[in-house]
Amino acid sequence: MGTENLILLLIEAGFYFVFMVAILHMRHQLGIGVFVAALGVMHFLETYLAAVFYIELPFGVISPGSSVLFSGKLMMILLLYVKEDAAVVRAPIYGLLAGNFLTVGLGFFLRHHQTIGAVPGRVADLAFIDEMGWLMLWGTMLLYVDSLAIILLYERLGRVFRRSTTMRFFVAGVVVLTFDQIGFYAALNFLNGAPIAVFWGGWIAKMMAACAYAVLISVYLYYSRISAIPVSPRPISDIFADLTFRERYEDLLDRSGRDALTGVYDRSRLEFEAPRMLSSMMAAGKPMALMIVDADHFKDINDHFGHLAGDSVLKELAGRLQASVRNGDRLFRFGGEEFVVICEDLEPEAGRAHAEALRALVEAEIRRPDGVAVTVSLGVANSYTDGTTLNALLSAADTRLYAAKSAGRNRVVAD
Repeated sequence: MGTENLILLLIEAGFYFVFMVAILHMRHQLGIGVFVAALGVMHFLETYLAAVFYIELPFGVISPGSSVLFSGKLMMILLLYVKEDAAVVRAPIYGLLAGNFLTVGLGFFLRHHQTIGAVPGRVADLAFIDEMGWLMLWGTMLLYVDSLAIILLYERLGRVFRRSTTMRFFVAGVVVLTFDQIGFYAALNFLNGAPIAVFWGGWIAKMMAACAYAVLISVYLYYSRISAIPVSPRPISDIFADLTFRERYEDLLDRSGRDALTGVYDRSRLEFEAPRMLSSMMAAGKPMALMIVDADHFKDINDHFGHLAGDSVLKELAGRLQASVRNGDRLFRFGGEEFVVICEDLEPEAGRAHAEALRALVEAEIRRPDGVAVTVSLGVANSYTDGTTLNALLSAADTRLYAAKSAGRNRVVAD
């Protein structure tokens, strides 16, 4: 019996993972609301099964609702953070919390109705609904803390496991699911008198689930060509601020984020703006192009004419690029003589053409002090073909920029 239950449990975990990842992967076609609604709908089933539905496995007594479904939900929330950002993740967290507060509140009012037996043999069990409501509320409050903790721990672990996404998911899952098991068992024991065997069996099952989901998520990220960000460039406190609606980071960037020399946005602003622009395009099912523009032989200008002349060329280059990009495009100084252009709703071929137009414009209109044309090399990436994270697009564009410079400079490489 225990072996059969274990096989069924693995099938359930696989089915849950494939289904949830499929609708998450298609969020740009279906909308992120489908994924969020699926998480919400599953919450009642998870809590119900965790309260009353138990099976025996070779290592103890567990509930699929807790070990498979709840563990899976927590890992899906972490995966959503990896593929989107903290601002997107907080929607299901707060939505679940608000919905379960509403359930408990309505349950309080429903108990005061004078009911009739309109359907023969069926009587509303409001005591059960009330009990479930409080369990769901407690579970959602735990989920709120769990979600904050697993995201922040995942980011912190990036400083330890820089090259292993699997280990970051696994260790974060083990730590947070252990905390959750202690918290939820306390409620089960208080309300239902659940024996200690339920705690230990459930804990072992959650550790196995953390391992299984970590491996499955890593395989998915690898084969979908979407890279987890190795270490977020933002401080942990800023990620926490986004998750808890404390938008001081955004306010600070609105008042700053300008390069002192050229007046265009700087790299810190790129790291804030680009993921939001990318998420917006993905939600609308549209592509986003990213170009890295590098001034060719810029060191020669500084060496022959001085740094003031070099600064003048950079300011003119930034001005011409800013005037030539489309309305809605964003220009950032990436560092030194490199600039990044973000173009919304621009497909790969159109991105190449736009980059070529910028290259030709610079060559035709900008001159060094000795009259020699200033030229630029460009590497172009696109979310349709190169990934859906800022790091993935920057990496692809940087590789192509290097190829353009190796091929002789003053050219565009887009694939």
